[in-house]
Amino acid sequence: MATGVAGLDDVLGGGFTADRVYLIEGNPGAGKTTLALQYLMEGAKLGEPGLYVTLSETKVELAAVARSHGWSLEGIILLELAASEADLEPDNQYSMFQPSEVELAETTRVILAEVDRSKPKRVVIDSLSEMRLLAQSPLRYRRQILALKQFFIGRSCTVFLLDDKSSEVEDLRLQSIAHGVLSLEQLSPEYGAERRRVRVTKLRGRKYRGGYHDFVIEPGGLAVFPRLVANEHDEGGERGLLQSGNAEVDLMMGGGLQYGTSAVLLGPAGSGKSTFALQYARAATARGERAAVFSFDERLQTILERTEGLGMDIGEEVASGRIRIQQVDTAELSPGEFAHRVRESVADRDGVAGARIVVIDSLNGYLNAMPEERFLISQLHELLTYLGHRGVVTFLVVAQHGLFGTMNSPVDTTYLADTVVLFRYFEARGEVRQAISVVKKRSGRHERTIRELTLDTGDGLVVGPPLRDFQGVLTGTPFFFGPDGGPQDG
Repeated sequence: MATGVAGLDDVLGGGFTADRVYLIEGNPGAGKTTLALQYLMEGAKLGEPGLYVTLSETKVELAAVARSHGWSLEGIILLELAASEADLEPDNQYSMFQPSEVELAETTRVILAEVDRSKPKRVVIDSLSEMRLLAQSPLRYRRQILALKQFFIGRSCTVFLLDDKSSEVEDLRLQSIAHGVLSLEQLSPEYGAERRRVRVTKLRGRKYRGGYHDFVIEPGGLAVFPRLVANEHDEGGERGLLQSGNAEVDLMMGGGLQYGTSAVLLGPAGSGKSTFALQYARAATARGERAAVFSFDERLQTILERTEGLGMDIGEEVASGRIRIQQVDTAELSPGEFAHRVRESVADRDGVAGARIVVIDSLNGYLNAMPEERFLISQLHELLTYLGHRGVVTFLVVAQHGLFGTMNSPVDTTYLADTVVLFRYFEARGEVRQAISVVKKRSGRHERTIRELTLDTGDGLVVGPPLRDFQGVLTGTPFFFGPDGGPQDG
């Protein structure tokens, strides 16, 4: 039974088993009501009658939630059992009986009568915290839930029980009763927007994707981003060499970069890493391929102005969609959503091939965007493996700390990549120059020399001959050696 949330159905292996009772738990604001409404609307779309029993919210509040998403609740029965204004009158206050003795029985009677009358296939009860308070004792509460479970299953209903986790301790007894348990969480980082994630705690008789899955609530409902498992997508991507369109760069790379591999571009800020990656993206589009650039650090306009000034204008490619540059808002992103965006960029759609080149610029921005997230590098490794299976060439731009001398990286990512290209500044004859070298390439040979790199206005990326007359270029303060092999002044 589909939930109406494509990503969640993927996590569940297609959806929920019909005619069962499921517990949807989460703190207030986690998204339980939105998910429940999507679940009922999906049923209405399929011709399955739905019933929403609200014990805490009013019909007006539910209608307002629906309007905020552009939904119509037509075809869904709303049964409002929340306390009314009349309950405030003194004449309506109980004096001889405990409220629970009367109200719980009456609430249950009204729910059962409505189910028998409307014969729904999908039912939502929101929320169990009200029934827990009415029952007062844990034993009576458990018996009431068990009775409801047997009642609904006997009438071929699939039921969502929403619980806002307002009790002081986690109710494991309730989880044992339900056929499946879905846990929604809302996290509040020290900076940026709130983060939400969902986890299948329990699901009897079905294989599902475990772990936490990020999701967002946007106009139109929940969007769940299933946790990426790379080995599920091993498609045997086509191999071959990706060339840069620059003869000297291709010579350094041993002919080119193999499709399905990743490259780390490592060096200080401004040393040419982003321009190097865009050189490959631009060359790929000339062969009819597509490229996707995820920019954490630069605005689109800045990238276009910089490439135009270097004689590498990519404005036409960006306008046509052959190069798609996505500006990433570092305060609004979760790792799951970022992985989803990357997957969308390389997917083939409507006969149009996805991107064969992906540039993440920069990895520093990726790490800084999610400072409180754990295991980011493990998630990045999974993403790179997935892109490798798709036959995509991935460039990771990493800005090292410092400009000259000893360099420090925010995290060691060189072991993740198949190729590592090192960029450096060095001082020579009173000038600050740039150098480039390939220090690692798993898939084939590469040149081991250090060459001078120039970002020339009008000529773009210019790679010079090997710096054979210098020693210690990578330290930032090299010695110059003359033709006789000895150190020279100046």
